[in-house]
Amino acid sequence: MSQAFVKESEEQWLHEIAPTINALIVYLTRENNNIRVYEKKSYVDEKPGKEVIEMSNGVTYAKGDEGRWCVV
Repeated sequence: MSQAFVKESEEQWLHEIAPTINALIVYLTRENNNIRVYEKKSYVDEKPGKEVIEMSNGVTYAKGDEGRWCVV
């Protein structure tokens, strides 16, 4: 289906967005009524050895085993 025919109201899920910080910021900003969400802090969690990103919306995100974003 062409993007021209996709309704604006069709939802996108967190696990469907690209596994990049920029894509995460765009998605979270859109979900936050276009109020800018930004990265506050990022670090590598020692136990799973994965990068964890704390965002300004108070939620922490990481990429799961499949490389998709998830809430920590």
